[in-house]
Amino acid sequence: MPNLENLKKQAKQYLRWHREGYYPVAAQIRSLLPSYRDLTDQQVMASNFQLSDAQDLIARKLTFESWEALRREVQSMTGTDSKPSARSVLLDAEPQLFITDFKTSSDFYTKKLGFTVAFAYGDPPFYGLVVRDGARLALRWVHTSVIPSELRDSEDLLSASVTLDDAKPLYLEYEAAGVTFHQALRTEPWGARTFIVRDPDGNLILFAGKA
Repeated sequence: MPNLENLKKQAKQYLRWHREGYYPVAAQIRSLLPSYRDLTDQQVMASNFQLSDAQDLIARKLTFESWEALRREVQSMTGTDSKPSARSVLLDAEPQLFITDFKTSSDFYTKKLGFTVAFAYGDPPFYGLVVRDGARLALRWVHTSVIPSELRDSEDLLSASVTLDDAKPLYLEYEAAGVTFHQALRTEPWGARTFIVRDPDGNLILFAGKA
């Protein structure tokens, strides 16, 4: 169980990012806090985001309904709020996908894969984030493809992995949308059902769900 004092510090960091106008935090606030779900990035950043909101955000990242529920769980396991620890807690990760045309890629992820653009920087855009439920993929524009296509194909080099509860419904959704698959839906020897999508730049995205 994470240390409560560390989690309090992380909540304060989110509050600080919001007050400093660090726009990437808007996507996380919107995706994790129901009261912000229908707001734009600009509306989220202009809102009266409080420390209690930041604490609830941290709790939801750790699959708790609220900060109070997280606090009670920590106390029940430790008998106290616990002393500060030097150990950091890794909350999430965002794979970086290298792309050569931002509009083509963002259209693919939104219109084909059902993501939404959380933000895009630059004019024209050179960096952005697409989100769907708890999955977040960063798009980074580059002049040319980073990995040769023949190497990517021969080695099945994945750019990102997305876990979900059941892969089959999503596979059927993508199949109907005309998505190009690098690997069709299959059951792995360890029981998971997986498929791999190829984006316009050849990035391979693995989707894996329970059997």
